[in-house]
Amino acid sequence: QVQLVESGGGLVQAGGSLRLSCAASGRTFSSRTMAWFRQAPGKEREFVAGISWLNGYRVYADSVKGRFTISRDNAKNTVYLQMNSLKPEDTAVYYCAATSSVVITGRVEYDAWGQGTQVTVSS
Repeated sequence: QVQLVESGGGLVQAGGSLRLSCAASGRTFSSRTMAWFRQAPGKEREFVAGISWLNGYRVYADSVKGRFTISRDNAKNTVYLQMNSLKPEDTAVYYCAATSSVVITGRVEYDAWGQGTQVTVSS
């Protein structure tokens, strides 16, 4: 079972940038599809971005397209989320997740989750 630890959250002004990191333990990282989710207060958790282990294919939520970029470094067992042009509505706890599926969204079970990192964007 892979274990995930997020870092890089914080407080930033609107229009600013942050880079989140998710370090994974275990030997199976390179064969895991990775994703970022977020949950704002009073709202359901939502998918933000994902990257397939098979071919590096990426999927983004419409709300972050053109502003966020997901990437992975298999040598470092780490997945990143570069967040630019941040908006107050991006404020949430961001979670890293992993699945053995090659599919990123839909009927996919993410079976490993990090503890989350808080991102707060001030207006």
